[in-house]
Amino acid sequence: AALQKLRGTSDLSAELEEMLAEQAAVKGQRAKNPWELFQNPALRWQLVSIVVLSSAMQLCGNDSMYFYAAYVFQEAGIPQDKIPYVVIGTGSCELITSVTCNMIIDYAGRRPLLLGGYIFMAGWAIVFMVALSQQTQISWMPYLSMACIFAYILSFGIGPAGVTGVLPTEVFDQMSRPAAYMICGSLLWFNLFLVGTAFPFIVKSLAHFCYIPFLVVCVCTALYVWFFLPETKGKSFLEISEEFRKRNFRTRSRAGFYKGPEEIKTTTL
Repeated sequence: AALQKLRGTSDLSAELEEMLAEQAAVKGQRAKNPWELFQNPALRWQLVSIVVLSSAMQLCGNDSMYFYAAYVFQEAGIPQDKIPYVVIGTGSCELITSVTCNMIIDYAGRRPLLLGGYIFMAGWAIVFMVALSQQTQISWMPYLSMACIFAYILSFGIGPAGVTGVLPTEVFDQMSRPAAYMICGSLLWFNLFLVGTAFPFIVKSLAHFCYIPFLVVCVCTALYVWFFLPETKGKSFLEISEEFRKRNFRTRSRAGFYKGPEEIKTTTL
């Protein structure tokens, strides 16, 4: 009844079938603790994926764009008393694109949105650094810098901001999801603290090229998504779990620990 009210339809046979299949797959298990996820070889790549993507959410430098926003807008000639409203506009852009991402995520897929977001952010970071370095020499560079701020935030909102929070639900079973979200939340806050603490020193050391570390994070995250993260769109949890299981078992088989998934399953049980 709750699902019918939530979905707005009475035809829930496919969703209920998937939920019951997942429930049967974890029958007899208890909810896992965060440290148990690190000890379970069958969850290795799922855990690596959420660690990489949750860390990249803060280490990509999106929040640092707000640090530069007031300066760039001032250089572009926006009146001082109007700058706070323009800064609010940048935050509104992130909100709007995050909502838009949630509306199109089931059509576009998770991997394309993540890939596109980080690739575009890497590109805009390069343009932004060039624009900052030439801001005092070329009259229209402040406007390019201002455009880069909006473009960077829009790229973040349409991809990483809207997709990253969904992935733990799709790649972990019912017994592991609470622990996975605890790990994600801890990483988000820790990395936010890390960036907030380190960014002034980065600016002091690298000046106009302070976005090089964030550029590296964006490129590395895009490469990880391209090579290691499977698409979850339109797949049941069991199908997604099977894709990760093949990768987990293949990795350990190459290392010489096990020969196949059945041996891993038997050993884990």
